Amino acid sequence: MSDNRDEVDALVAAWRRERPDLDVAPLEVLSRVTRLARQLDIARRAAFAKHGLETWGFDVLAALRRAGTPYQLTPGQLIHENLVTSGTITNRLDRLESDGLLSRHPDPSDGRGTLVRITNKGISVVDAALVDLLNREKELLQSLKSAERDELALYLSRMLTQFESESGE
Repeated sequence: MSDNRDEVDALVAAWRRERPDLDVAPLEVLSRVTRLARQLDIARRAAFAKHGLETWGFDVLAALRRAGTPYQLTPGQLIHENLVTSGTITNRLDRLESDGLLSRHPDPSDGRGTLVRITNKGISVVDAALVDLLNREKELLQSLKSAERDELALYLSRMLTQFESESGE
């Protein structure tokens, strides 16, 4: 075992002592994933707050930015991208529009539809927040060599793909 011991090592050792009849090996991986997710959430919130965004705001603006020129999507596409309900996306769009980060326009190909477009201000904010996010994420991964990060990404992708196919996402 590595000289690097963390809180999960103590947790697993305690369960092995108290419940030797159970295979607690999954905790060695998934408890660490959970703890890393918490650290990532803290880092994300800090990176976004620096730019006046909450996580959900970054997610909406990032979806629009990734769409490419002219940086617009329908509300339905944003619902799909953000995994939220219609009412939730409407509330988020209202708030981001009032901050001048996006605008809504009639969809010329659908008389009843709307297109949501990121503004120049929104592009500047989301781009700056992305740079800060990536810097913070690099800090979280600094203990791994490049090849180790690539290998970890492959394993996590495999796990996520299996989970999403089983859950129907």
